Amino acid sequence: MHIFHAIILGIIEGITEFLPISSTGHMIVASQWLNIPDTASNKAFEVIIQVAAILAVIANYKEKFHPKYFSLWVKVAVAFLPIGIIGFLMSDIVKALFSVTIVGTMFIIGGIIFIWVERFYKEEQCPTTDVNDVTMKQAMWIGFAQIFALIPGTSRAGSTIIGAMLVGLNRKTCAEFSFLLGLPVLAAASGYDLLKHYQNFTSSDFINLAVGFITAFIVAYFVIKWFINFLAKFTFVGFGIYRILFGLLLLGMAWL
Repeated sequence: MHIFHAIILGIIEGITEFLPISSTGHMIVASQWLNIPDTASNKAFEVIIQVAAILAVIANYKEKFHPKYFSLWVKVAVAFLPIGIIGFLMSDIVKALFSVTIVGTMFIIGGIIFIWVERFYKEEQCPTTDVNDVTMKQAMWIGFAQIFALIPGTSRAGSTIIGAMLVGLNRKTCAEFSFLLGLPVLAAASGYDLLKHYQNFTSSDFINLAVGFITAFIVAYFVIKWFINFLAKFTFVGFGIYRILFGLLLLGMAWL
């Protein structure tokens, strides 16, 4: 892997990790276009740039780590439990599901669901307009919705946002709760992967790791801010259309 590859993958991770468009599919396309081999060291690199994305959320929402927000984090923990338990018990099954065809198909299905939900969604009638006001019951339902993210290509952000929309959160609150819920999910996944791949980090990879990490952090930091501003004016329909088109691209790649 070259520094150029590290920058490109860092940018892709930063853009896609917290948007409802699944980082997995984009990494597949980027790796194929850049001819990046699927080696253990490159897997380790992906873990590192994912950690950078986690830190970008912390940097954006550092005020939420004050003790007065303890109840919010209890709800985040409750929402994390379903995917934490199911993911641990079914990790081998989830890995067996992975294929470009499944990823592409889930991109399309997710896009259709976003467009369908938006058709009936009335934001002005949503009772929850602040992430601190999310109820325990809402957190539980969002957590169950997140289980669908175990299917490759579904998108963790996408499944949690759809779940949040269905239980009465406005778009901004949907995104913010998804950001915060991403911390334990990504931390658990990255921690597990680090334990598996730590031996693949070598001194010769340090520059690429550092460049990818910094790039992913900076891009993710500003994408999070942009996303919140975007949702103040627009809906998720554009993301639904994008998912369908990108899913068709992935299926085309798989069938060629």
